[in-house]
Amino acid sequence: MSQTETKPFTSLNFDKLIRNVNIASMAATNDYGMIENGAVGITDGIIAYVGENEPLHDAKEIIDAQGKWLLPGLIDCHTHLVYGGNRANEFEMRLNGASYEDIAKAGGGIISSVKATREASEQELYEAAGKRLETLISEGVTTVEIKSGYGLDLETELKMLRVAKKLGQQYPVRIKATFLGAHALPPEYKHNTDGYIDLVCNEMIPAVAQEQLADCVDVFCENIGFTYAQTEKVFIAAKKHGLQVKLHAEQLSDQNGAGLVADYQGLSADHLEYLSQASIDKMAKQGTIATLLPGAFYFLRETKLPPIQALRDAGVPIAIATDHNPGTSPCLSVLLMMNMACTLFKMTPLEALQGVTINAAKALGIDSEIGSIEIGKQADLVLWDIEHPNQLSYQFGAKPRSTLV
Repeated sequence: MSQTETKPFTSLNFDKLIRNVNIASMAATNDYGMIENGAVGITDGIIAYVGENEPLHDAKEIIDAQGKWLLPGLIDCHTHLVYGGNRANEFEMRLNGASYEDIAKAGGGIISSVKATREASEQELYEAAGKRLETLISEGVTTVEIKSGYGLDLETELKMLRVAKKLGQQYPVRIKATFLGAHALPPEYKHNTDGYIDLVCNEMIPAVAQEQLADCVDVFCENIGFTYAQTEKVFIAAKKHGLQVKLHAEQLSDQNGAGLVADYQGLSADHLEYLSQASIDKMAKQGTIATLLPGAFYFLRETKLPPIQALRDAGVPIAIATDHNPGTSPCLSVLLMMNMACTLFKMTPLEALQGVTINAAKALGIDSEIGSIEIGKQADLVLWDIEHPNQLSYQFGAKPRSTLV
């Protein structure tokens, strides 16, 4: 046999072989990357073969998928999963006519979540977040980004990030942590926004980096949040300490935040209802992902749609996430977010699935590792008992049966 010839796969070539399976690889930009009646071979947790279901393929463990669909594990790339308490009472107050000011005077709003999170022990936060995480995992989610931001002091922010790290150690899921100290203004700095940003930059970010508790730094850049200049100051501090950046941008108004995060080679700009064409152009040039959050859009009864077609035209990849948080998106269903992306934002089922697989992986900077079924990537896979991948966006309220591989 010459050096250029290859031997057929024989027994024990793979640790695991999934046979008789329909594959949606999500490796292409314009289709699902479907292989009908195919096979996937896995060695040392890495995908070693994707292709035809040939009988010569063998392995230590063989899974007969019986015609089910194999997809990349779903990714929820924007959550605030760790926090104390809940805000159901505020939801009811709003529906009974209370104003934002009324709720704030009654101790509500984000500060109520800050108070509850500060008071909760690390174990209490872990147990509550674990239940939420289990719900996501039950829908085929294998990767979750978790932001801090309900501590707004050094001790509690670090506590939240330690909980996120522990979740990744104790559950069969990959956790990517994001430091969001610049989420809101704490009561202690009510009249000193710049002083709080100094605290974030000079004390919090160095401590987070030293303990290696976060992969990214995020900011709420908004007319009721932090200014463009304050956001840039946080980005400079993050980059100084080797942390990547992303941004809550253009949710309520256009602050040019998406353009700013692109200027700093940020991974993603998130929300984006008020996104401008100038910022879209910057995002396209720098490869910054647009992460859309239909749960918050729905819960807040927003009417300003994100510029989907302009993002398409510019070639900006679109990710979708739950934005799970106690105040504006208490949602724990990626599948529902896919449906909302289609029904509310008029995205296609293919775009919605890309939004929670390959594009979500890009939004976390890990698309070379997961997000699609390709040789060399991690075997981060889920089997679905469905007839076609578009069914995941079509149905809501009734979860198709899924199995982590």
